[in-house]
Amino acid sequence: MTVLDTAGALRPPRSSPPDHLDTLESEAVHVLREAAAQFERPALLFSGGKDSIVMLHLAAKAFWPARTPFGLLHVDTGHNFPEVLEFRDRTAARYGARLDVARVQEYIDDGRLRERPDGTRNPLQTVPLLDAVATHRFDALFGGGRRDEEKARAKERVFSLRDEFGQWNPRRQRPELWSLYNGLHSPGEHVRVFPLSNFTELDIWQYIGRERIELPSIYFAHEREVFRRDGMWLTPGAWGGPAQGETVRTRRVRYRTVGDMSCTGAVESDARTVPQIIDEIAASALTERGATRADDKLSEAAMEDRKREGYF
Repeated sequence: MTVLDTAGALRPPRSSPPDHLDTLESEAVHVLREAAAQFERPALLFSGGKDSIVMLHLAAKAFWPARTPFGLLHVDTGHNFPEVLEFRDRTAARYGARLDVARVQEYIDDGRLRERPDGTRNPLQTVPLLDAVATHRFDALFGGGRRDEEKARAKERVFSLRDEFGQWNPRRQRPELWSLYNGLHSPGEHVRVFPLSNFTELDIWQYIGRERIELPSIYFAHEREVFRRDGMWLTPGAWGGPAQGETVRTRRVRYRTVGDMSCTGAVESDARTVPQIIDEIAASALTERGATRADDKLSEAAMEDRKREGYF
């Protein structure tokens, strides 16, 4: 397969035998091409996080030398990390991709949504997301979800049917024997497509290292002001933290996943390079979401409840 580097230039294919990353890449490319063939108006959910960056990189490879035949969509909570948003915009421009942004803040300003008492806006993304689907008439959304992240995601199909309300019903999902994907859907319904389903966090980082994919600096160890809440290091910000009695300290940290600042925790780390991060993850017993996402700790079924409501 012809290979693109991060600047879009051609690199010669490797001469070594295929390994597990080649297998995962081929599967993801197949899913991307299959979805592009079956759907009329797909879009790729792109936050500027590592999984969506890898997914965009794979899409560029899947359709090279043509331009990727779909645009990007991001639901901005208004409390995202500034360095990630800057990287999102710069990366979309570098790939020449159209970027649509649905903003939670606009929904709060006009009264369609209300702030939560805990300050987190991740659960508020559902309505702007579903409105964007309806406005742009998207019939498929590519998501960067992986089965190793969380048990609700572990039971996802690669092609995940959503009803006319954007809701997920596990009983309506189709079998995917022999990598055959069924994108049929009724008017008003759409499908979420997960090309990275069989990647693990370690696979993602090994692939990033092999492909030399650029990432936001937030993923690498750096000095940052943080405060401790519920066992996690959170970043102070306009979202409301820290509360009275919570002390801001400077720590060397990095982020394993990025999202709303109110519920995305940092981990203390000295890993400044991709190989160092790979070694760190290989020794970890916690998934990235289990270690750093407060919104997944609200209940045992927090992610599944949001999925049933139309989130991700």
